[in-house]
Amino acid sequence: MTREEKATVIQDLTTQLADNSIIYLADISGMDAKSTSDLRRACFKAKIKLAVVKNTLLAKAMQASDREFGELPDVLKGNTSLMFSEVANAPAKLIKGFRKKSEKPLLKGAFVEEAVYIGDENLDALVSIKSKEEMIGEIIGLLQSPAKNVISGLKSGGGKLAGILKTLSER
Repeated sequence: MTREEKATVIQDLTTQLADNSIIYLADISGMDAKSTSDLRRACFKAKIKLAVVKNTLLAKAMQASDREFGELPDVLKGNTSLMFSEVANAPAKLIKGFRKKSEKPLLKGAFVEEAVYIGDENLDALVSIKSKEEMIGEIIGLLQSPAKNVISGLKSGGGKLAGILKTLSER
């Protein structure tokens, strides 16, 4: 790879790092062709972009980026695959589901909305992260609950009041 090609790859990686707020680093080394193909297919279905990168080029792209990746460049050893997603917990769920069949992929680290997670032991924590849509849905549900209670109380109270008035008018 020439210097110009490396510079182009670093620039592309820097742009991808800037455009995505959810970045996972995984180790898929040692997986056979069928497993790797299955992983790529699963990533495609889950709308996760998977790319295998050279560690040195990714480290340079992280340095060139405006973001603070903390200790994430330190895990760039061995084979590294990048996963980009729109949903914070989608790659973690995919990795955890895929590991039911095999030992790989291993989570090296993740960058989720400015938070850095290092190591495979954080996989369960990343799976439990709620997506933006799930959080908004919960908040809307909580906000609607008191209003629904008031409305149902008024409706049932109005029916009772009308029944009482009708009974009194008949007497």
